[in-house]
Amino acid sequence: MMKSPLAINRRMFLKTLGATTLSAPFFTRNLFSAPPSRVLRHVSFGGGGMAWADIQGICCNEFVKLVAVADVDLNRVKAMKEKFPDAKVYQDWRQLLDKEAKNFDSCNVGTPDHMHAPIAMAAMQLGKHVYCQKPLCHDLYEVRQLTLMARRKRLVTQMGIQIHSQKVYRLAVALVQSGAIGKVKEIHTWSDRFWGDTGAPVEKNDPVPEGFDWNLWLGVSGERPFIGGGYYHPGNWRKRLDFGTGSFGDMGCHIYDPVFEAAALTAPLSVRSEGPAPDKWNWSINAVMRYVFPGTRFTEGKTLNITWYDGAERPPKDIQALVAEPVKPADPKKRKSSGGIPSNGSIVIGTKGVMLIPHVGMPKMFPVEQYKDYPMPEVENAHHWTQWAEACIGKGKASANFDYAGPLTEAVLLGSVAVRFPQTTLEWNGPKLKFTNVKEANQYIRRQYRKGWEVKGL
Repeated sequence: MMKSPLAINRRMFLKTLGATTLSAPFFTRNLFSAPPSRVLRHVSFGGGGMAWADIQGICCNEFVKLVAVADVDLNRVKAMKEKFPDAKVYQDWRQLLDKEAKNFDSCNVGTPDHMHAPIAMAAMQLGKHVYCQKPLCHDLYEVRQLTLMARRKRLVTQMGIQIHSQKVYRLAVALVQSGAIGKVKEIHTWSDRFWGDTGAPVEKNDPVPEGFDWNLWLGVSGERPFIGGGYYHPGNWRKRLDFGTGSFGDMGCHIYDPVFEAAALTAPLSVRSEGPAPDKWNWSINAVMRYVFPGTRFTEGKTLNITWYDGAERPPKDIQALVAEPVKPADPKKRKSSGGIPSNGSIVIGTKGVMLIPHVGMPKMFPVEQYKDYPMPEVENAHHWTQWAEACIGKGKASANFDYAGPLTEAVLLGSVAVRFPQTTLEWNGPKLKFTNVKEANQYIRRQYRKGWEVKGL
């Protein structure tokens, strides 16, 4: 029986959290030595799923106090209440902001994608530091506005791409930027996620479970009947156009992260989808998206091509063969490949060698013989949540703040527009936030919020 993407994500997160906890030296210092003199008063928007994971990651620091949590589904705050009995619980995030505005300094946003921007923007307008789950927002315009607001207010921000702070991704970045594989020629990235669907929703209006506010869950999106059986809540919203961002939105920010930083990329010049288009309700699967980025000091040419694959799609066999690890054959004169690539990752092709970057795995360089004695750069692990929490009280800096995470997310979310125009190259003007050759594509940069749910600044 195939495990759901949600279960896989949660298992991967717990594995990541455990590995980071054990390997980050300053993390244990925060737990067992005197905490900083300042207390960081924290609230969470979301009490289950990734929001609960973020609460644990942030509040494991003794200088952090959890003040309140808002969740539209009160059935999902049980574990939080057991561990933090003094934290107040709200169902409406707007009431939390109104009643607790003077009682907290920072927040994490762990809701479905469509509510990231409204909640984060409202909190930042109050001068609150924000840790926001990936992708930063549902739409391109929202990402840009959050990035600008964080910069304008000089707030401490972080996007929930926790592998960014781990040694595995930091090492990949250091190796590429040190020239280990030469100048970067092209990159292939992929994920095995199947966050898509086909066909209209079932025409029914199921009873809303007790303790769950469907209207609040819809938030800025248009009204519609509630469908039970997990069609929307708690995880399958990722498949739906109005609420999630598909496989690339879910995993793109993770997997593009190390290559985006390693090659010092900026806004893409163009994006082209060669996979199926979504229908009126759901994202499609089996995407193939081709990006063209401006070249940088780490790339071979004036432009850099990056291709994304998801679902059942993967890089061509000749590209996969570049990272096939040799195994000892019975006949020493023969060599054969062990075959296969990770379920999520990247292949970076350079002028001197090739790098495989597994998602949550150590980078490997090829040909193996060429790099078997290669001197590895010294890099350290960091605890992504502690890094941000400490930055909120003036210690250090968050490494995935919105000035970095914003442009990264914008690049990824260009795919959410391109997929609607298959076999069409969309030329992108990043500074002006618009497509220059296909005017129809610009309607998907900014969506209209439901009447009565408008948010200042968005």
